Formats: sequence, structure tokens, C-alpha cells
Amino acid sequence: MSDIPSTVIDLAVRIQQIPAPTFSEGQRAEFVRGLFQEEGLKDVSMDSLGNVFACLPSITANKTKKPLVVVAHMDTVFPAKINLQVRKEGGKIFGPGLGDNSLGVAALFGLVWSLRERKIELKNDMWLVADVGEEGLGDLRGMRGVVERFDSNVIGYLIIEGLALGHVYHRAIGVRRYRITARTAGGHSWSDYGQPSAVHELAALVTQLTAMTLPREPRTTLNVGTISGGTGINVLASEATCELDLRSEDPSILAKIISQAEYLIHTANRPDVKVTAEIIGQRPAGEILVDHPLVKTALDCSREQGLDPILTAGSTDANIPLNKGIPAVVMGVTTGGGAHSTREFIDIEPVRKGLEGLVRFVCAVNS
Repeated sequence: MSDIPSTVIDLAVRIQQIPAPTFSEGQRAEFVRGLFQEEGLKDVSMDSLGNVFACLPSITANKTKKPLVVVAHMDTVFPAKINLQVRKEGGKIFGPGLGDNSLGVAALFGLVWSLRERKIELKNDMWLVADVGEEGLGDLRGMRGVVERFDSNVIGYLIIEGLALGHVYHRAIGVRRYRITARTAGGHSWSDYGQPSAVHELAALVTQLTAMTLPREPRTTLNVGTISGGTGINVLASEATCELDLRSEDPSILAKIISQAEYLIHTANRPDVKVTAEIIGQRPAGEILVDHPLVKTALDCSREQGLDPILTAGSTDANIPLNKGIPAVVMGVTTGGGAHSTREFIDIEPVRKGLEGLVRFVCAVNS
């Protein structure tokens, strides 16, 4: 694949250097749209959500054929002012958001370059989408818009995640997220001692939530990711807030822990303590069977690269089509580590295998 892997890595760094927090992906989206236009792709556009679309057309004029839709999310978990400096050490490149998911976005272009270099003409259109809102409280809003546009009139959806090489996602983990707020009258820590503090009440509730018994199989998790409140060290807090994330591979188990959590939240209320919970995220579960052609093709294309791929579940853009019964798989570009941290890195050498696996997958399902 000549020097395309190194060109893809260089492009990934250029993309990574453009801040793209969830809900603020505009600058990166404009950059990607410009690159799509420079590549001479057809029907380049941006929707009202900020998703960027481009089409690599088929060799046939028959537009009744279903397209393959390839998606990589642009947003990152990092704030706009994070230090985005990258550094290379040995066979690794370090940089926040480089693997998740600047490399995935760059791989969209790697696909185009590879197909053109080999003079491969597809029999069905291939749509390339750089979408928004995959991370955090984005709640997969970008992918919801993508699926609303194409619906089930597709071969399927290929989701590219930069750091997922060696894994094939065919199951979507269900997620429910809450913002929980405790409110009290507040007061002085000395003269009003004995009156409820919103911080204390919320802390007690968090202790109860984290004491819930969760099954290991199917894998089920609970996390309080943020907590805030109060105005001073000598003040009984009148308000405190936390954000709760619940996940499970089994929708029925997720429903059970949601019920338990909501019960604890409800019982935390007293005449002088008001506790409310707002749903701030819902990622639906879904799956396609391991013998589905898309899954088998993804596994075969990975094995052809000398990999021993692992079938797995995750919370990704694939949740939306999978929940609707539309075929979707997630494949990766390389290995690495430190995702969602400033220590994030990608491994350079496996990028070649990852791109080759993606190219072969596209060719196999688009024939």
C-alpha cells in the first residue's frame, strides 16, 4: 500500500491539532469538508448537525443499488484548550485524541487513496461520513442523523475507530445517563449545623448507588463521573450535582439497575431535601449475529492481516443502526493505549494492517 499508511498518520496529526470537543466540532468539520472537496468526491455536504458527507460513486449509474456507509466520529473528550502537542517515541506517537478518533477520520481518506491507487472501482456507492456527537453527552446525535438520512437502505454501516484494531464490534451496549441534583435550604456550617447539606445528601446517595450489586456476566457497570456543588468550606451546600452512567450488555439487566437506581434516588427525598434526576443520555442496545455476512467478512479481513480478531461489544456509533436491526460493525486502524487521557498514543506499525483490512472489507462487501 505504498506510503499511504504514513500519509494517513500525518493527516491524523493534522486533524488532531484542530480542537473538536463534543458540541464544538465545527472547525474540524470544515477542515474535513475541504479535504473531501479537494479529493474530488461527489455530493460533499454538511447537515444541520455538523456531520460531513461525501460519496465515492460506483462504476454503475444504477442508483437503486444500496450503498455502503463508512463513518468515523470527529469529536473528542477533551476541552478546546487542552495541550494537543504530539510526540514520537520509538514506534508510538502520543497525542490526546490522536487514536480516538483523528486516526479513524484520516482512515476515510486512506480508503479513497488505496482504492484509487489500485484502480479498484466499486459496484455500489460508498458514502464517507465524519460525524459529530459520539463522545460523552453527545448521545450519538450525529449518528442518529446519519441513520435518519440513509435508514436501512444500505448494505450496512462500517464504523471506524482508530484504536480498535484486532476487535470486531457486532453488539451494542445499552447506556442510560442521569444528572442527579440534590437541593436543600443550605446555611452556615456552625450556626445551622444539623440541617441538611446538599453535598452530604448527594454523597450519601452516591455511596448507596455504588454499593449496588452488579453482575459480572453479562458485563454491567456503574460510574459516577462528575460531582460538584457548594459555595464555601464553611457553608452548608444548598445544591450539589453528579452525573451517573449505567451500562450493560443485557438490556434486561440494564432495565433492572435503572429501576434500582431510580428507587434510591426517589427515596433520598425528604421534606427538607429535594433530589431530582434528569436523563441526559440514552444509548440503545442491539446486535447482529456472529454468522451475519458483515461480521464474517470483518473477521476474515482481519485474519488475512495475521490478526486473531476478538468479537466484542461496545458503546459506539454502531449502537444506532444495530438497535434498528440494520447491519453494522466496528473495525479499527491500529493498536495503542491511554484513550480519553492525555497519555493517549497510537502504534505506528499496525496502521498498515488496519488500513489493508478496511480496504479488503470495503471491496468484499461492495462487490
